[in-house]
Amino acid sequence: MNVEIPLHVRDTATQLGAGVPYALKVLAGQLADDPDMGRPSDLPGILTVTVDGDLFEDCPALAVGYIREPDRIEIPYVNLAPSAQPVEPAEKAQDHDENQDQDQDQSADPAAAAVTVREVADAWQRITGWLQRNAPDSYAVLRDGVSPATITALADDLGIQIPADLSTLWSLTAGDDGVSGAGCLPGNQALMALDAVAAFYRQQMDSQAHQDTLNARRPEYDRITVWKPTWIPVFALGPADSASGLYVDAASGYLGRWSRYNEGPGDELDTLATYLEGVADMLGGEKPRLWPRGTSPAWSAGRWCGAAGSTQRWKTGGSL
Repeated sequence: MNVEIPLHVRDTATQLGAGVPYALKVLAGQLADDPDMGRPSDLPGILTVTVDGDLFEDCPALAVGYIREPDRIEIPYVNLAPSAQPVEPAEKAQDHDENQDQDQDQSADPAAAAVTVREVADAWQRITGWLQRNAPDSYAVLRDGVSPATITALADDLGIQIPADLSTLWSLTAGDDGVSGAGCLPGNQALMALDAVAAFYRQQMDSQAHQDTLNARRPEYDRITVWKPTWIPVFALGPADSASGLYVDAASGYLGRWSRYNEGPGDELDTLATYLEGVADMLGGEKPRLWPRGTSPAWSAGRWCGAAGSTQRWKTGGSL
């Protein structure tokens, strides 16, 4: 059984500790012999296994995710294992696990979710590979991925269900801190950190609650929708600027745009996977492929430049 460890995972392993790459290599050998050694994770289609850091020098405890296919295994992420697990009564923990399983069964077909997970991981690997080679400052400000437990805690805190594609992205990179106020994505947009996601989501839901009070006195045709509970903010105008951005609609699976500049809804009818694949295609100089539902990617040529018509520049050793 061939076990593949993508470049971005190797880079993350090096950052986690000098002994982590060796521990990952040992784990790869074990997975080749026993592909079923992991247990199901919170991400559909991904199994997870814990590495005991005490067995390796300069290696913390690790949580490693992997995708098993008939003839190969791919490791899409490696994270620090949670340092302390919350103590729950056995019955409560069992009920929580059962409810999570039911939510996942109802939310998506496992096979389709596994394909989506793979598409997101592959696209993000291509994007970060390009950044590492051509814009290392932007690559350096990408935050590490977070564990499935952290993503589940965010979902529980906000009372929402995180789609598999977004969970996968956050397990690889959970935000970017920007360079000189600019994010690392096209149009200088930034991948929002999870704390910013939570704060902005609450802000928008509070705004919607106020509108709902006013909507009760408005005719139906004049009612205002500021935010829906299924909208999860993902990309913002900048690391510290949420005036506009893109969200994932957990109900439809498509991206949408919010804006305080009274812009129209635009043509963002990509999924998160197709959006990232489009970014990767453009960075790699590949021809754009056909987009779903006859739309163009959100980062089309007309929006690839900075404000006031200034051209976005990528400099070797610099940021986007």
